[in-house]
Amino acid sequence: MSSRLLEGIVHYYEDEDILTADGFDEAVIGIDDKTMRVIYSVTKCIEILMTEVDMSMEEAVEFFEFNVKGSELGEKTPIWCEDMLIE
Repeated sequence: MSSRLLEGIVHYYEDEDILTADGFDEAVIGIDDKTMRVIYSVTKCIEILMTEVDMSMEEAVEFFEFNVKGSELGEKTPIWCEDMLIE
């Protein structure tokens, strides 16, 4: 989606403590309204690392898995939607 979606979520749930992942606003695909956790597309996160940070696919996947998805930030840790198609 877009950073506009994230802005809408933060605005709509202004009384909630929403945790976001820096640099991945364009990868937001929604929110779990029960836990108030932002949902990110893994595919879009990988694409952002490849285009914005100029990483290869392998580098982006490794970086994402270890440094982003692997970070545990408590009960508000974002949800990472595994939406990659592997052939």
